[in-house]
Amino acid sequence: MCGITGFLTPSSGMTRQEMETCVRNMAHTVIHRGPDDHGVWVDETCGIALGFRRLAILDLSPGGHQPMLSANDRYVIIFNGEIYNFAEIRQELIDAGHHFRSRSDTEVMLASFCEWGVETAVRRFNGMFAFALWDQTEKVLYLVRDRIGIKPLYYGWNKNTFLFGSELKALRAHPEFEAEVNRDALALYLRYSYIPAPYSIYQGIFKLLPGTILVLKSGEQTPVFVTYWSAREVAEHGISEPFHGDEIEARQELDRILRESVRLRMIADVPLGAFLSGGVDSSTVVALMQVQSIIPVKTFTIGFHESDYDEARFARKVAAHLGTDHTELYVTPKEAMEVIPYLPQIYDEPFADSSQIPTFLVSRLARRHVTVSLSGDGGDELFAGYVRHLWSKRIWRYISWLGIGGRQAVGWLVGRFTPAQWANLLKYLQQALPSTYRQSLLADKVQKFANILRAKDEREMYLIEASHWKQPQQVVLRGAEPLTPFTDPVQSPMFDDVLFWMMYMDLVTYLPDDILVKLDRASMNVSLEARVPLLDDHRVVEFAWSLPINFKLRNGQGKWLLRQVLYQYVPAELIERPKMGFALPIDGWLKHELRDWAEALLGETRLRREGFLNPIPIRQKWQEHLSGKANWQYDIWSILLFESWLEYYS
Repeated sequence: MCGITGFLTPSSGMTRQEMETCVRNMAHTVIHRGPDDHGVWVDETCGIALGFRRLAILDLSPGGHQPMLSANDRYVIIFNGEIYNFAEIRQELIDAGHHFRSRSDTEVMLASFCEWGVETAVRRFNGMFAFALWDQTEKVLYLVRDRIGIKPLYYGWNKNTFLFGSELKALRAHPEFEAEVNRDALALYLRYSYIPAPYSIYQGIFKLLPGTILVLKSGEQTPVFVTYWSAREVAEHGISEPFHGDEIEARQELDRILRESVRLRMIADVPLGAFLSGGVDSSTVVALMQVQSIIPVKTFTIGFHESDYDEARFARKVAAHLGTDHTELYVTPKEAMEVIPYLPQIYDEPFADSSQIPTFLVSRLARRHVTVSLSGDGGDELFAGYVRHLWSKRIWRYISWLGIGGRQAVGWLVGRFTPAQWANLLKYLQQALPSTYRQSLLADKVQKFANILRAKDEREMYLIEASHWKQPQQVVLRGAEPLTPFTDPVQSPMFDDVLFWMMYMDLVTYLPDDILVKLDRASMNVSLEARVPLLDDHRVVEFAWSLPINFKLRNGQGKWLLRQVLYQYVPAELIERPKMGFALPIDGWLKHELRDWAEALLGETRLRREGFLNPIPIRQKWQEHLSGKANWQYDIWSILLFESWLEYYS
């Protein structure tokens, strides 16, 4: 795993030495992504410069050094990621007459481009990757991102220079970079708590979409985009031509595919382990690792002393059953909050999924022992594991008969009560709930129910569920939301079953722009490579989409087939429990430990001086949160993380 960056500036007038110094400085900003080695490559006549930082995972020798040239000197590459089927491709290329100097997957990639061309070669790669490739013969730059969007890649013109890199901080290091906040992207951020691709927080700078090749010819301004893998086509094909086997055959096939995916992701020349929460996804990955390992797998869990947020006790039981070499670390609120000042530097643009903190903490824990860690991300999105998948259709069935007018009236009535009042009204349910915290959660869900009652259809209801600030254009001054797959009919397939649409939205929005951003930045900040066998093997994704819906949702429970695979290795009683998520008590922290910090960032004078946000709705929600009238933790957290980011980079 590595950090890449570079620029193309045909008319800069920079000398070779100036270009080398510039791109080396850009690469140095992502040293955390690659502390083991570095390199630059420059062609001043074409104005192309490539910079690289290496985290050595395979072939630790100098043979894996980048930038790397192809054997015929046509191609130069900087590559972040892993090609897990490189050994198979390598042998095929050897049979075709190619010779190799190293055991690295990077050299195999270069030979593949020479043999088959860029697009055909990329289609054959099984893995996670983001790379820049310069064709010295045709004077063409290629930027390529993996199918799901596991590895990041930013790009864009800034003045007369085309910049690209793994993280925005690398682009900012170019001397001509102009950091103008994209107010439209800011509006999207307030809605979702992340900035959806292709947008970034900066005007003119974009994220390359997953499954896409960007082609830019020297001397031209407008790139051409080629989609080499389409999530939409995969979803539509899987639905139209579903798996026809029975339940046993489906379980056997999923077990086979997952086992092979995990096996390939256990190949490394450095110490390897896995994150383990004790839930279905991570337990499945660890179980398949352990059954294929001759030594105990190293597993890692972060625990919290607050029982409502602690999954460590569940992970401990799974680890004991599987016989892993388990490490857990209990974190105090003080230790978790100490991470907050570093979030702007870690995530590089506004990002407000509060589970970013425990994800960073468990990554830091794992890095003390290993260099590679497998993660179970992707199970919820592929196998209908979120509560919203289970309940959205059911809720709509119960409320749709009211009509839009009736739903809005009921929504208004429900919304008249504050979360605190609902908690009191629901106090008689306390015996059925684990704690008063769970009672509070139920009250919050009642408030969310009031919001979704205003939806005109199931798709708008799902958008409301995914939104924090429901009207962000009223908060962002001179900002308007661009279209996204949620709001653009052209980007939104109309599946017959709305559940498929929900899962598709998760696959192309929440998963790459939130979940995988969180994992990549947290792990790479501590120089840890995180691998995701449920996602970076596209065969798992494609098989999951071919499964009939009753193989995913059954008996009021999601991830049914994935559970059947897991229960071959781990007893169901160690897994079956209400879904917790990787959450933190942000709502209480804002009222107490973080109150002074938040108040300083949310000051009306400060907000007006900066000129990005309307302080009136922000201050109103802040006061309502402090008083207990409403729980606006997510809305406030997104404002705080933007303000913290703005302060850090100003």
